[in-house]
Amino acid sequence: MNRKKKHEGSASRGVTIILVVAYMGIFALILGTITSYSFMQAKYGRALFAREQAIQIAEAGLEYYRWFLVHTPNVMLSGAGLETPVTYVVEDPEGGRVGEAAVTTTLNTACGVPQYANIASEGRADQNPVFKRTLIARYMRPSVAEYSHIVNQNVWAGSDRNITGPYHSNGGVRMDGTNNSDVTSSVSTWICGASFGCSPTNNNAAGVFGAGTGSPLWSYPVPQVSFEGIGSNFSALRGYAQLDGILLSGTTTRVDNVQQGGTYSSVAASDQRGYRLVFNSNGTVTIYRVTGTSGVWGYNGGHSPTWYMNYDIISTQVSLGTFTPPSDCAVIFVSAKTWIEGTVSGKITIVTADTGAYAPSVILNNNVNYATADGSTGLTVIAEDSILVPLVSPDQMTIRGIFVAQGGLFGRNYYTTSGSNQVPSAYDGYVQQSQLTTNGSVISNKRVGTKWLCGSPGVYCSGYNLRIDNYDRILAFAPPPFTPSASADYKFVLWREQ
Repeated sequence: MNRKKKHEGSASRGVTIILVVAYMGIFALILGTITSYSFMQAKYGRALFAREQAIQIAEAGLEYYRWFLVHTPNVMLSGAGLETPVTYVVEDPEGGRVGEAAVTTTLNTACGVPQYANIASEGRADQNPVFKRTLIARYMRPSVAEYSHIVNQNVWAGSDRNITGPYHSNGGVRMDGTNNSDVTSSVSTWICGASFGCSPTNNNAAGVFGAGTGSPLWSYPVPQVSFEGIGSNFSALRGYAQLDGILLSGTTTRVDNVQQGGTYSSVAASDQRGYRLVFNSNGTVTIYRVTGTSGVWGYNGGHSPTWYMNYDIISTQVSLGTFTPPSDCAVIFVSAKTWIEGTVSGKITIVTADTGAYAPSVILNNNVNYATADGSTGLTVIAEDSILVPLVSPDQMTIRGIFVAQGGLFGRNYYTTSGSNQVPSAYDGYVQQSQLTTNGSVISNKRVGTKWLCGSPGVYCSGYNLRIDNYDRILAFAPPPFTPSASADYKFVLWREQ
């Protein structure tokens, strides 16, 4: 019996030892897992901290280079003084050196003139230089292409208008249309008369008012957008086009400073002559010399006299050839009235101006489209006077581009089928058209108008019955060369992590 009890006691102690060893093993495994997890979390925390330091260092690199560009203005004027790559050391005033940013800059140029700077800043922390982070930013003056409209006078957006993108006037705004972005005015109050649909006259109209549904996005007064700042240096642009682009002087055609063909009788300084530019989807432009036009009576509130004979219908023309705008200086300078249409490929800027007393206008002769919609194609049109849609135009018209009427207006004249100023009967069907779609930006020194109302209350009688306006967000940050700026100050317009 004693031997049996001893045996049972020994077996019990053996089982206990086995259990203790097993539990110790499990505990050691759990402890090891917890310890490993703790070490991993600590390592992960240090990595997160290093990555956060790296992004802050990269941003410090961007801010340093912005400071450098502000204090080296010739970089953005001519490219002189550009330094790249640059290493910028970031220090903590209390803890010493934190890390460094490697900043690389490339200039986007046209005709040898910087348009904007692309800046990349790679930051790394000294604590853990394995973790690098890179920020990319674009440094430029904000372009007028950031707006759907900029108008220098009072304006009325009718109930048929559908506007996508910021809409600004230096005067008052009556907004009866639909807007999905900011609508701003630079005045607190203005006088809204009959031509803006106010009867009786409202002598104390709010800066922005109307029956539009987007009123939460209306604000006034806001600072003016300077049309003096928007103004282009026509002499400089003419020089760029003559040396490296396309220059149509009125009597000659020059490409890359080489005259194409002979000299011809001048088409400059006349409303009845000029040039017609037809853009082709393969990147070329076919140029015609307009030698004859047909006139019709039209009314334009910004013109003196307001009723005038406009010669916008081409009757005779002569082909000058098909040319490819130079890729390094895609500027076409025209010293005469200009008709535009076709499908644009690449980024091109057209400027119409005259060094004399005559200020030429641009006629949007037909649809203007883009060969691609990925941002690689764009058109900027800058007119010394106005940009007009003529009487003879498509019933469903689409125009793409950034249209700047520097001294005049963007619009379509009032035409009538009755009275002493009526259009010839052959053109009756063009007086009232269905829809005008604008994809891009309209910058107009004078009041914009593409639809006319007659009588009281106003009834649609001329122009386009429905207008759809969409601004081109892609071109806002990569516009065609020499697109005017909405501000004189440079800033980062794009900011993202690579």
